[in-house]
Amino acid sequence: MTNIDPTAPVLVTGGSGYVASWVVRYLLEDGKTVRATVRDPKKKSGLEHLHALAEEHAGRLTLHRAELLEPGSFTDAMAGCELVIHTASPFLLGKVKNPQKQLIAPALEGTRNVLASVNEVGSVKRVVLTSSVVAIYGDTIEMVGKDAFTEDDWNTTSTPTHQEYSYSKTVAEREAWDIQADQDRWDLVTIHPGLVLGPALTTVSKSGSMATMNHFTDFSLAGGAPAMELGVVDVRDVARAHIAAGYTPEAHGRYITNAESMSMLQIGHALREKFGYRPSFPLFEAPKLLIKLGAPVAGLTRKYVELNVGYPLRFDNSRTVRELGINFRPGAESVVEHFQQMIDDGMVRG
Repeated sequence: MTNIDPTAPVLVTGGSGYVASWVVRYLLEDGKTVRATVRDPKKKSGLEHLHALAEEHAGRLTLHRAELLEPGSFTDAMAGCELVIHTASPFLLGKVKNPQKQLIAPALEGTRNVLASVNEVGSVKRVVLTSSVVAIYGDTIEMVGKDAFTEDDWNTTSTPTHQEYSYSKTVAEREAWDIQADQDRWDLVTIHPGLVLGPALTTVSKSGSMATMNHFTDFSLAGGAPAMELGVVDVRDVARAHIAAGYTPEAHGRYITNAESMSMLQIGHALREKFGYRPSFPLFEAPKLLIKLGAPVAGLTRKYVELNVGYPLRFDNSRTVRELGINFRPGAESVVEHFQQMIDDGMVRG
C-alpha cells in the first residue's frame, strides 16, 4: 500500500496535453496543489486554459519548463512531490515520416529521463504512467481465440517498422517497469486507454484522437468504412482513472481504461443520430479488398489492413471499475461531444 499525502504537490508532465489538462483540472477541483510541466511556460498560445485554471485556483497551479529529451529537466519541478503523473508522450497515427525521432525516442528516452528524476527526488512515492491498450496488443488479429484482452497481455508483435506508435508505447512501458523494479522506494501504476475522445480544454490539441475523428469530416469514409473496431473511452474518465490510481493506496500494476469497443460504422451511426445525415458519415462497411487496395493513399500499409480489418476487439475493464471506481461513460456520448466541440471550435461546419 502507498499512501500519498493529499497536501503534497503533484507533478503532471505534459500538462497542456489533451488528457493531462483534464488531470490538472480535476486535481485542482479536488483541492490539490499541482505543478505542470510544459515545453515553454512563456508561450503565448496553447496555454490559455492552464493560465485560466491558475487564476481560478489561486496559488495552487504553477507551470514549469521541461523537455522529454533533456535529462534532468524534470528534477526541480518534482522536488517535494510524492505523486508524479507522467502523461507526456507523442500520439501520432497514420503515416509518420520519422518514427524513431517522432515517436520512439520521445516515448522511451522521455520515460527514462522522467524516471531518472524520480530516482533522484527522494520525496516521490508513486508514479502513474499513461500507457495505452496498444501496449497490450499489437494487431486485432491477436483477438483470435480470446474473449477479451486483459492486463496480463502484452504487445509482442509491433516493431519500429510496423505499428510504430504501438511499439513506442510498449517499449516505454516495459522500460518503466524495469526501472521501477531496480529500486523499492516508489511504485508504478500504468493506465491503458483506448481511443480517447470527448471535449478538450484547448483547441490546439494535435492528438491522434483528432486525426481519427477527422476521418468523419474529410469524406475518406464516404465510400464505406473499414470493418474495424476501436476501444473508445472518454477523456474525463481517463483523467479520473489517473487520479484514482495515484491516490488509491492499494492500486498496483496495469489498468485497462476503456469504456467499450465501437466499429467505425458504429461511430458513424452515433454521429448521424445526433447531427443528421452528412455525406462524410459512413453508411456501410467497405469490402476488405477495397480497403487494402486504397491503404497507401490513406497512409496505411496493406499489412496493417490484413491484420486489423475484419476482426472483433474486446477489452476486460473490470479491474479498473472494481479497484479504481471508474464508471465509464457510453462511447457514443464521448463521440458526440467530441464532434460537437469540433463544430463549436469552427473545425467543422454546424
